[in-house]
Amino acid sequence: MRGRISRAGPDLALVLKEHEGTAELVKKAVAAQSEATEAKNAVRTCIGCRGTSDRIQLVRLVRSTSASGETEALVDVARRMPGRGAWLHPNPDCWKLAIKRRAVGRALPGVTKLSDVEVFAQKNLPLSAE
Repeated sequence: MRGRISRAGPDLALVLKEHEGTAELVKKAVAAQSEATEAKNAVRTCIGCRGTSDRIQLVRLVRSTSASGETEALVDVARRMPGRGAWLHPNPDCWKLAIKRRAVGRALPGVTKLSDVEVFAQKNLPLSAE
């Protein structure tokens, strides 16, 4: 694995220090590791209330094309689906504001169907039926 850095881990710095003239590589590896840690705690904006929060506190929506060719918004519970995402607080007021303002359509252009989003809101958000 010489000459190839796959991940910046705590033991990587020790391996690189053994080789001559690798101070810059060590600095780059440590910087890459700290950037990756910061990305995990990234701040996102809710499309409903326009407030900011850590991505851990928000629900992610993504645009997806079904087999029938319809473009719909899906709830990405695992936050792993590919493509552009839109973020919402798990709060019924934010979801109502997003639908009222048509924010989902602006954040995810081309979306024609919100059925998955509405079903998720009814099942998982308190007082969302009101």
